[in-house]
Amino acid sequence: MIRILLAEDMHMVRGALVALLELEPDFRVVAEVADGRGILPSVLEHRPDVAILDIDLPGVNGLDAARQLWEQAPDCRVIILTALEQRGTVRRAIDAHVRGFLPKNAPPAELATAIRLVHSGRRVIDSRIPPTAWETEDCPLADRPTDSPLTRRETDVLKRAAAGNSARETAREMHLSTGTVRNYLTSAVTKLTARNQLDAVRIAKEKGWIR
Repeated sequence: MIRILLAEDMHMVRGALVALLELEPDFRVVAEVADGRGILPSVLEHRPDVAILDIDLPGVNGLDAARQLWEQAPDCRVIILTALEQRGTVRRAIDAHVRGFLPKNAPPAELATAIRLVHSGRRVIDSRIPPTAWETEDCPLADRPTDSPLTRRETDVLKRAAAGNSARETAREMHLSTGTVRNYLTSAVTKLTARNQLDAVRIAKEKGWIR
């Protein structure tokens, strides 16, 4: 039985993945987390064989979490799921000792195969990952201007805040919890060294990071 931890902050996506994985007779999902900060504690508690991590998580992103696991729980093999095609992400994943790297739109059967291969000690990198992802230039982990310190989801949440959305409205639109949205906003304020959310919106607009 392959014990699996799944880290994905979008509730609908996480629920669908758990349901699909548990259809496999040799898989057991032993833990689910929605925030990157919960990955290491959950791995230490539940001791999964494989951790499947979204690359863009609140709190701690998937690659940083993979580095933490390599240092403190090296027996847990990591697969990164990503919707991103930014330069250098595969190289950064390899440097973080990630064993699998797949697009989030990969068919369920391919994910299942990747889990089994990674569990057996092999490395799996999907052939649809674009060549630019192999380039060595350092890059952001999100689809955003290259000089922006914000992740894609921090940018999306801040855009909605700029449009007047409440945290509850943004959570509903993005299928996140209200607490996760607030975490993204807090992270954006911190990264922009802003006084508050309104100041963060102002700074991001002036820099051209949101419109």
